[in-house]
Amino acid sequence: MRAEVRVPLILVNFKTYREATGERGLRLARVAEEVTGRTGVCVAVAPQIVDLRWIAESVRVPVFAQHIDPVGYGKYTGHVLPEAVRETGAAGTLLNHSERRLVRSADPSRRKLELEVLRAAVRRAWEVGLKPVVCVDTVDLGRVVASFEPYAVAIEPPELIGTGIPVSKARPEVVSGAVEAVKGVNAGVKVLCGAGITSGEDVSAALRLGAEGVLVASGVVKAEDPLRRLLELASAAKAHIPDP
Repeated sequence: MRAEVRVPLILVNFKTYREATGERGLRLARVAEEVTGRTGVCVAVAPQIVDLRWIAESVRVPVFAQHIDPVGYGKYTGHVLPEAVRETGAAGTLLNHSERRLVRSADPSRRKLELEVLRAAVRRAWEVGLKPVVCVDTVDLGRVVASFEPYAVAIEPPELIGTGIPVSKARPEVVSGAVEAVKGVNAGVKVLCGAGITSGEDVSAALRLGAEGVLVASGVVKAEDPLRRLLELASAAKAHIPDP
C-alpha cells in the first residue's frame, strides 16, 4: 500500500546529489520515514528515477519521481513513462522543476506549446494515479498552472534555489501572491514553497504566508545531520496542524 500524501507536506528532492544516490538515498528515505513516525508530519522523498522502486518498496513514506513525460506505451526512447513510474510504487511526480523545465520560452507561440506539454503531463500523471506537483518561478505562471488542476503548485524563484536564503523571508510577497493566485483559480490546489528552506523558522514563515508545505533539497540532503534538520522542519510544520 502506498503511503498517503498529506499536508502540511515536506517534500525532499534528492536531485542527483551524491549524498542521496543509491544506498545513501535509501538511508535518507529511512530518515524521512523516522521523522514522519516521530512527528506525524508527512515527509515525502523524490529520488532519482533508477532508485524509485527499491526506495518505494523499502519505506512507508510517499515517493515522488523527479519528472515524467506526457507519453504512452510505444516508441519513446529515453522518455519517462508515467505507467512505469506508477508501477514502482511512486505516489506522485515533480514537473517543470527549474532544473528540468518544460516551460522555458519567452516567445508567446512557443510558450503556448510548452504549456500544453505541461498540461498534458499533469493529465497523464493523474491518469495513472500520480499526484503532480508543478514547480513555477513566478506568480503569473502559478496562476496559469492552477487551471491545469495539479495536486500542488510549488513556487520557487530560481535565483534563490540552493542559496540558503528562503523565499518566505527574502520575498514573502511571492509566496502570499502565489497562494492568492492559485487559490483564486482553484481552491483545491495545494501551494508549496521552495527555494532556500533550511530551518524550522523558514517552514513556519512559509506556512504563515498560506503555503501548505515546503519543497526542500540541499538544506536537508547536504545537511551535516539530516535527521536533526528534518526533525526541525517537521516540528515547525507540526505546530501548524490544527488540534483534532
